Amino acid sequence: MCAVLGLAIGAKAQTTQLQIGYGGYTQMDCSDMHDGGSINNAWGAITAGVNFKIMPKFSIGFTYTFSSASYKHTDDANAYYHVIMFNGKYDYWRNSIVRLYAHGALGADITHISWDGYSKNKSYFAFQLSPIGAEVGISRVATMFGEFGYGAQGLIQVGFRLNL
Repeated sequence: MCAVLGLAIGAKAQTTQLQIGYGGYTQMDCSDMHDGGSINNAWGAITAGVNFKIMPKFSIGFTYTFSSASYKHTDDANAYYHVIMFNGKYDYWRNSIVRLYAHGALGADITHISWDGYSKNKSYFAFQLSPIGAEVGISRVATMFGEFGYGAQGLIQVGFRLNL
């Protein structure tokens, strides 16, 4: 009976949230996730994801992050980062408009490196740790968010979420 009651409460609390965001200065930019080459230009990362609220203050989900960089002193050398992570988000304060939260994620980065017609793939451990995040409601369905942390999604990440 307790299990059935728990499932019913969990099903009622579950909502889906879609997100898209941009983050600057990623884990890939500042650590050697490009096979030792010297990086010339890195533009940040685009992240898309889905979160499922499983408890009133806790959500889990998945994200895909894409980023790329070019190498110094080589015209045709690039690194392309594809990151897939499992996420958790805990809301620690909220009112009717603003929500403050912490966000963490673990996953894998597949780096595709290409230069002068040659290419190879390497895999790395990827993570995101954002202890400070804020979400502001624009409407009942849409919110803006901003996070400060470190990892594959960026030092500072901003974007939009849709609550379905």
